[in-house]
Amino acid sequence: MEEFARLFLELGKGLGITLSLFGLTLACSIPLGFLGSQVSLSKNKPIKFIYTIYLTVIRGTPLILQVVFMYFGINIILIKLGVDPRIDRYPAALLAFIINYTAYFSEIFRGGIQSINKGQYEAASVLGLTKRATTMKIVIPQVFKIVMPSLGNEVITLVKDTALVNIIAVTDLMYLTYSAVSRDVSIMPLFVAGIFYLAINSLVSAVLKRIEKRMNYYRI
Repeated sequence: MEEFARLFLELGKGLGITLSLFGLTLACSIPLGFLGSQVSLSKNKPIKFIYTIYLTVIRGTPLILQVVFMYFGINIILIKLGVDPRIDRYPAALLAFIINYTAYFSEIFRGGIQSINKGQYEAASVLGLTKRATTMKIVIPQVFKIVMPSLGNEVITLVKDTALVNIIAVTDLMYLTYSAVSRDVSIMPLFVAGIFYLAINSLVSAVLKRIEKRMNYYRI
């Protein structure tokens, strides 16, 4: 029990990094993803083409590779260019996560927008609503209700994906877990880390279910 308490306090020091990476990624990638969905549906072919390449590259390569490239790859390029200071570990990881999850959220929102009946846009036009008002008052409320299950799955995946940043030595929960396992030659740190991740995901799932329940007033 004493060992468990010690590990709980020790690994808890990395929890702040894990939660900040999760929170900041979510706060940035959801609005960026919605904006990206507008680009995907845009009639501007050059911009849409460039954005499609971005989606293909990001969704076609593993997140861990993107994290490694964002830190080592970008820094190598900066060194070659003689630029200093270079990008640090945490900002590099955060940027990789935002770029990655923006792509996935963008496609989720695009699917939600395309599922809305075109007649609703026509009805809004007849009522004299502007394009902005139609988007804010009619489209967005329905889109979020439609995509909430898919969005929720990605949010839960994000919690687990934060463990990947230990590959570039960001001192998150998983990095400290590996260190404790190597030092103590014990699997106990893995169980403690599992408890942390389960607790975070349980809380996130409860919040998501509450949000879905609050949105039940709006029937599609």
